[in-house]
Amino acid sequence: MANRVRPIRKEICLTEQEAQIIKIKMAEIGTCNFGAYARKMLIDGYIINVDYTEAKKLTGVVNRLSAAINSICRRIERSGNVFAEDIAEIREGQKQIWAAIKEYCRKQL
Repeated sequence: MANRVRPIRKEICLTEQEAQIIKIKMAEIGTCNFGAYARKMLIDGYIINVDYTEAKKLTGVVNRLSAAINSICRRIERSGNVFAEDIAEIREGQKQIWAAIKEYCRKQL
């Protein structure tokens, strides 16, 4: 092993499904040499870095409105009355959701 051109060894573990996908991709480019394929993909492959910050903010806004709606529904079930403040709270929550969606879409472009 001391005389090898590539003396550093790296190992990976795969599921059966992952191994099958790799085998298919290797066949698509016409190679049977896993080492060459792996080196090429590790060195020249694409890295996709996704920032979910805005999506998490949007999820938070939706969750807060959902909690508010649930609270309002419980209050309506107990009292049998719908209050104007409850409707206003839901409408305000909808405005916040739309604002968050617009901001998210703006940042994606």
